[in-house]
Amino acid sequence: MERIVSVFLVCAALSGLAAGPAPAEGYLTTVGEGADTIAVVVVRGVPYEMGHAFGALMKDEVAGCMGGYLAYARASGSPLYSNESLDAAWASVAPHTDQRFKDELRGLADGSGVPMEELIRAHMIPVVSPYACSGVAVWNEATANGNLYQIRNLDFTMDAGLQNYPVVVVYLPRRGLAHANVTFAGCIGCNTGMNAAGIALSEKGASPDDDMPYDLNGEHFMTLFRDMLYDADSLETAVRLVQDSPRIKKYRFYIGDGQGKKAVKIKAYAPNLTIWADNDPTDEVAPNILKNAIYYTMNNQAAFAHLTQNYGKYDAETMVALSRLVADEDGNLLNVVYDATALEFRVAYAEGAATAATRPYVALRLGDFLDYRPEGAVKTVGPPDRTQ
Repeated sequence: MERIVSVFLVCAALSGLAAGPAPAEGYLTTVGEGADTIAVVVVRGVPYEMGHAFGALMKDEVAGCMGGYLAYARASGSPLYSNESLDAAWASVAPHTDQRFKDELRGLADGSGVPMEELIRAHMIPVVSPYACSGVAVWNEATANGNLYQIRNLDFTMDAGLQNYPVVVVYLPRRGLAHANVTFAGCIGCNTGMNAAGIALSEKGASPDDDMPYDLNGEHFMTLFRDMLYDADSLETAVRLVQDSPRIKKYRFYIGDGQGKKAVKIKAYAPNLTIWADNDPTDEVAPNILKNAIYYTMNNQAAFAHLTQNYGKYDAETMVALSRLVADEDGNLLNVVYDATALEFRVAYAEGAATAATRPYVALRLGDFLDYRPEGAVKTVGPPDRTQ
């Protein structure tokens, strides 16, 4: 079942800019029921304060999730996940990482009590690892109501137990756009998210083992995506941020603009970029291209067949069906379907050994959290005590 509380938006929240100084604070609530309950943490302030609130609200979960993630990686015995390797990865990407991320990470450490160096190492695991996913966006004539819908399937190992710590973090920053990060307890990097301007972000990894050792002298996509959620108020701005970033490894990015109703797919193989809009005969999936649609998935043939059969009919439910269709049966950790025009999204996490694609997709509205109303909160916190 879905629990959705309707509230009014306010202009300051939509822009992400507070009218004046506001105390840092946060609250924890939930959506969904039973095994499909998802924590929602809403935080506001400057990055350090928001990280501190996140850590304080989910102290046990952050320790369990990040600690378990590191323990799983270390148990592999691979030198890739040694402290030396993970610390070297951070030394490479840190000069290219926005200060907001570093400040929030410090706040997360102070709020949760998890050592900063361990949080950094946990965030470096995806930086040094290969993985693959799926993304699709459809809009205008391809959809039933003209809205822009987008999917993000995170096809990643379920053995690390990340799915046991689901959380959607809604950030209401003092400066920048309000945004949602669909993630795991303690992970402030962004695999996928959407901001109050209707910019939705998806990704597909494409760095094989054969490319190792990776050149990590640049910015990882998970911190780049956070930059974009803070700063991108249009598709054009989002694309420019990608172009200006010293990227690493090989990825495909899917950027949807729910207000402008358009999207692009970017083949971001560092240092090169190839950008495709819809119906582009140079697209890598040509001639299987369509107007008002971009895609690259784990099964492009199945995706194109579904897109062709359902063209003009897409809504949230039809996109959920497509998300399920193209998910990796061997490791599908998290799936999200966005209605970036309505600022709504549906989220499914894996449960135990059951992939995300087999689970219910729980509905949320970003607008329900933008004016910070903690009525019915499970837990609240105030500003961090800076005197200690």
